[in-house]
Amino acid sequence: MSRLFGSVRSRATLGATLVVAVALVAAGAAVLLSLRANLTGEAGTRAERSAQAVASELAARTPLDKLSGLDAEDTPVQIVDDDGVLLAASEDLERISGTGTAEVTPAPARSGAGAGRDEDGDDDASDDDRDDDRDDDSLAPGEIAQGASYTNGTATVDGDTEDYRFAAVEVETPDRGRLTVHAGAPLAAEHSAVGTALTSMLIGFPLLLGVVAAVTWLVTGRALRPVEGIRREMAAITASEDLRRRVPEPATHDEIARLARTTNATLAALESSVERQRRFVADASHELRSPIASLRTQLEVAAAHPELLDLDGAVEDTVRLQNLAADLLLLARLDAGERPAGTRVDLAALAREEAAGRESVTVDAEPVEVSGSRGQLGRVLANLLDNAQRHARERITVSVRREGDQAVVGVADDGEGVADADRERIFERFVRLDAARSRDDGGAGLGLAIARDVVARHGGTLTAGAAPAGGALFELRLPLAGADRGTPPA
Repeated sequence: MSRLFGSVRSRATLGATLVVAVALVAAGAAVLLSLRANLTGEAGTRAERSAQAVASELAARTPLDKLSGLDAEDTPVQIVDDDGVLLAASEDLERISGTGTAEVTPAPARSGAGAGRDEDGDDDASDDDRDDDRDDDSLAPGEIAQGASYTNGTATVDGDTEDYRFAAVEVETPDRGRLTVHAGAPLAAEHSAVGTALTSMLIGFPLLLGVVAAVTWLVTGRALRPVEGIRREMAAITASEDLRRRVPEPATHDEIARLARTTNATLAALESSVERQRRFVADASHELRSPIASLRTQLEVAAAHPELLDLDGAVEDTVRLQNLAADLLLLARLDAGERPAGTRVDLAALAREEAAGRESVTVDAEPVEVSGSRGQLGRVLANLLDNAQRHARERITVSVRREGDQAVVGVADDGEGVADADRERIFERFVRLDAARSRDDGGAGLGLAIARDVVARHGGTLTAGAAPAGGALFELRLPLAGADRGTPPA
């Protein structure tokens, strides 16, 4: 069960079905209540008309045994006086409830046509006496009360028992005083209509819910089909470890298509990262092999012929190996996301310090402070100066200035410069543009790569361009101390 409802498709189908079910139940209940209220109201209106008709006859002094309203087969009628005594009732009325009195047989003393009159045939009380006894809000003789009161009940007429809607209408008769007429209208039509509607809902609602569930299941399945394709392809990529493969991208412009494009972009970035890592490991192994092999050769020759030991060469290879190991360690720390320290560094003082002892280097700097690691920023300037010295003819210029909220450091030489096509490539690891240059003279090709990575970790940029003297210009930009740093790239 947990696996069945663990999928998005199942949950979407269940949720849609539940929402529609709740809406159908609420709508069905409202329809049934409205239908019942309307039919009950119609029955009440019919009962009121019947009661009004009987009341009109009573107001016209019609004798009780001459009332036409008592002969209706489907309309039980009761006539009750102010004391609750039943004066008249419909023929064949056997049992009744809901009208205030359950009597169905009129009282004998009041059942005659001359009831309420004295021996002379006059009324028991004069009109003046009745007027004196009547309250201010009483009805005038022969007047029928406006409106009626309604109740529900049952009645048995000629052996048939049904539910009725009863209406009670008061009338002030000239000869019998205040009477109340109870008349009923059957509720069989209301029960039948409500029952039919309820039966239709009980049959139709499950069918409708089944249709909603099936349509939702099909629609969500069709919508999620690309997701399943993406999942299968990702599983295949994981199993094969082939990062060149890509997930299928739907032709739509919805969230799933954007997910597929984002997934492919992630795979491309991962493939590029893995490829750089592999190339880095291969290049590092190759670069380490050369000094190690040279050092081993010299030691083996020295072991066999001590007089042939090239001590200076061995020391040089050892230093080169040490520097290369230090560069690789720094790159590994930068790739791991190491953050620089937050100390204040005066770039002008740092530039003069790194330029000291170097020939043909001119420093033109104003005091500018940035926040970061003094050691790492010194390494950046040293690498840029080393690169400039390898390519300069006569002069190297270092400038430090402030531009807005940034500190700008420029290292320019008067060499041949860098071609436009190579100005980004030179910052890649183990890249040396001069293929004929020996490794001893040119290094392993990590200096500029390290410089850019360090600058990026400090929230700055390092670019290559053309110097005014015609050589290369490397421009370093860092946020001033206290300014917001940009987000360093991963």
